[in-house]
This record gives sequence, structure tokens and C-alpha cells, in this order.
Amino acid sequence: MAILGTLLKNGIKISKVIEQEQTDPFELQRKELKKLLTRALSTQFGRKYGFEEILHELEHGKGKGFYEKYRKQLPVYTYNEIYRDWWYRTLNGERNVCWPGTVKYFALSSGTSEASTKHIPITKSMIKAIQKTSIRQILSLSNYKNLPSKLFETGILMLGGSTHLNYNGTYFEGDLSGISAGQLPFWFQHFYKPGQKIAKMKDWNSKLEEITENAHQWDIGFIVGVPAWIQILLEKIIERYQVKTIHEIWPNLMVYTHGGVSFEPYRKGFEKLLAHPLVYIETYLASEGFIAYQAMPNRRAMRMVLNNGIFYEFVPFTEANFGPDGEIIPNPQTLAIDEVEEGKEYALLLSTCAGAWRYLIGDVIKFVSKAESEIVITGRTKHFLSLCGEHLSVDNMNKGIQLAANDLNISISEFTVAGIPHGTLFAHRWYIGTDDPVDADLFRDRLDEHLKVLNEDYRVERIAALKDVEVNVLPTEVFYQWMRKKGKEGGQNKFPRVMKKGQFEEWEEYLKAYKAGAVS
Repeated sequence: MAILGTLLKNGIKISKVIEQEQTDPFELQRKELKKLLTRALSTQFGRKYGFEEILHELEHGKGKGFYEKYRKQLPVYTYNEIYRDWWYRTLNGERNVCWPGTVKYFALSSGTSEASTKHIPITKSMIKAIQKTSIRQILSLSNYKNLPSKLFETGILMLGGSTHLNYNGTYFEGDLSGISAGQLPFWFQHFYKPGQKIAKMKDWNSKLEEITENAHQWDIGFIVGVPAWIQILLEKIIERYQVKTIHEIWPNLMVYTHGGVSFEPYRKGFEKLLAHPLVYIETYLASEGFIAYQAMPNRRAMRMVLNNGIFYEFVPFTEANFGPDGEIIPNPQTLAIDEVEEGKEYALLLSTCAGAWRYLIGDVIKFVSKAESEIVITGRTKHFLSLCGEHLSVDNMNKGIQLAANDLNISISEFTVAGIPHGTLFAHRWYIGTDDPVDADLFRDRLDEHLKVLNEDYRVERIAALKDVEVNVLPTEVFYQWMRKKGKEGGQNKFPRVMKKGQFEEWEEYLKAYKAGAVS
């Protein structure tokens, strides 16, 4: 079997040629937009917005005239707008709305800032695109020189939503992770854990119990999933088998692929469960498409996928384009990939092979390498906290929390923050989740000082309008109990890092009940 691993790893090196390296990013994107427009030419959306004219410009025009026409003829859409105008028709089984044919799958996604459930269309083309990018990510492992051949013979544990999807007579709906796991190619089934039987289970706690009971039978080399839920699973397995680390159960575990939230707040607690370090690989897989993945070791950045079903536009994340609540203005400034600058923040617009067109996904990114199209996610358009001009990003928050936790040698898995009134001015109220003893006032002081260094606007406003910072310490389990109460346990669900007024009021009411002993 060692020969199989060696051949597979060598094959991975050879197959690197299928990637997008050594090609101009704008040219890749121009070709991708042409493919998307050609496929959707005869859809209702394509006819309304003159895809034929844009394609003519693409094929016969000069320079960037096609992009000028594209952004002039198509509006920018938020989810509510594209659902109201177009996507609701696909839910009713209507054909050729925004993408050819009918849409049989919808990913359920409420994100972390909205209460209502979103239905994101998942077409056959999108499923194939996600699979193709997943293979590319596997191929990128050839860049990690110290991975042994035997690793490529081990199992891959993917912890996601149920593959047993809801069917309403017209379409199936569920987590993207559940939809994707149910569409795995046959050759992958041998490596895939926990297997189809357990993957179909809907009850999250029952699924974790079944995985725990079977864990000792599997040889796992890779794990994939949201950090919070992976950590909970590893803790359960360690407790069940009365071992010190997960490597006593899975000695060949070497790679953890994660996404959805920053891994840094989880790192300290996570690594207590290991006998030796893992290779951490970050991915950017959203319900709307597989956008980027970490292609190189020792880099925090992820490489955008430019030639596989998505055309990107970039909206400078400034007050000129976004209101104080993160709402995008009509007709914002948009840029193509050759027009962006390193170090500046942009909100992403996607046009995809699932029928999203100039769609505001809600994430904010920053280019760290324009030449290699490498990005980091800095937050969400509605998750920046800026009551009085402090412009505090989720990236700032993650780093501040991590640094303060390191100062005090504690682990913090979850946190959230909201802006509150302070007399006629403002304050920030933090809730941090840790099972380590900590002085809340000392942590507040450390966090405050780190944020002043990380963010100049924050430092200035702490002198001016941002008059106080509060920190409340809670057991980590309280955060997960809240998620269970909201029906957002497991899968791709994440705890919101920034809470707005209505959600924050609900959270604080929940905490009152918890402190009164009314929450079990």
C-alpha cells in the first residue's frame, strides 16, 4: 500500500499543470465571464439584461469595454433583492430563470447576522465546480514537502450537515456541506468518513456520538470542518477512550482543513488535544461557491480560484459605498481584478454558475498578493463595529482576542461584541467564552491596549467618543447552548462575532435566563 501512496503523491505533483498559475488573472476572469454569459444567454435574466450585447463586446470589442457594459447593464444585488426579483421563481420549479434548467438543490444559510433563512441555489454546474476546486486543493498538497506518502492512504473525516436533505416536492434543501457530501464522486467514497450512514443523521448530538463510537476503527489522516465543532468532537473522542490526545486514536492525523471563521481564537485550546502539530489549511468555501484556498504552506493567505465558475468584482469598503449599518449604496464603485490594490479592503461581488449575478456575498477581503491573487478575509460588511468611527474589523477582533489570551495564558474559543450607549456617547460590550480562570478587568485592559495598537481609528475614538469597554466572562458551553436554542448547532454554523441591536437584545435576555438558572 506504500506504493499507492507514493504514486498518488507523485501524480499530484505532475497534475499541478491544471492549475491557474502562470496566467494573467484578468485574462482568466475575462474568459470565465464569457463562459458564464454564454451558458446563461437564453435565460430570463440573460435576456432582460442584454447578455448578447455584452458577449458581442467581449468577442469583438477592445480593452475593457465588455466590463464597462457589464457593470452598466446589470444592477448590484443583495440576497433579498435577487431573491425577491428572481430566485423565488426557481424555488417554485420554474426553468431557465438565472441559469439554464431547473434548480434541484438549495443550500440553507442564515449567515451570522440575519435571522431569516436564505435559500442559495446549487446547480449541477456549481456542484461540479466545487468538486473541481476541492481536487485542486488536494493537488496543492504537493507544496507541503514533509507529508509522508502513507498519509494519502488514510481516511478523510468531513464533519458537516446531514446528507439527508429536506424535499418539498420541487427541490431539496439543506446545508451545503450535506449537499456536497451527498454528491461525492465514487472514487472518494473509500476515503470518506464518517460514511454515508452516519452522514445522513439529522440530530447533531447523535451524529457526534456515532462518530465517537466508531472513531477507533478508522485511520484518519485529514479532518475537515468548522473549528468549534471539530474541537468539540475531538474532546468527546478523547474523553470516551480515556486518552491524553487524539493522536492516540488517530496516530496518522496530520492535516486539518478549516474555514468559515478565523482559526486563531481556537488554536490554543485545539492544540492541547494533539500530541504533535498539524498542517492547517484554510479554505473559503461559501454557500455561493468555492472562492479560495490556502495553496502554499506558511502563508496565511488564500489563492482565489479564477477559472472555475465564478467572476469576481470588488467594491472598495469605504463610506462612499457603504452606509453605517453595512448596507451597500445603489450603483457603488466596482473594480475588476486588475484594478484592485494590495492592502485595501473590498466587499466581494460574485457572478456564478449557480445563477448569482453581481451578488453581494457580504464578505470583506484584502489582497496580500495581487500577482498571485492571494487574499485574506477581514470580516463581513455588517460585522464591522463602527459606532463613532472606530472601524473595528473582525480581523482586528480576532487578533486582539488572541494576543490578550496569550498574555494571560488562557484559551478563548468564542466571543461576541456589540456597541451600546454610554451616556450621550458609546461603549463596547464584550462576552468571551473560556473555561480557564481569568480576571475580566485585567483581560479588558489587555484587549483594549492591543486593539489600540492594531487599529489607529479605535485608538483615537477611545480618547474621544468610545468611552468604555466592558468584558463579561462566560463558560464556553453557554455559547453553544445559545446555538442549540437557535437551531444552529453543528455543520457550517458559526457564532456571530458582532451583534446588532435586535440580536444582541435577544442574547442578553438569554443570558438573564441562564444566570437565573432557567436555561439547562
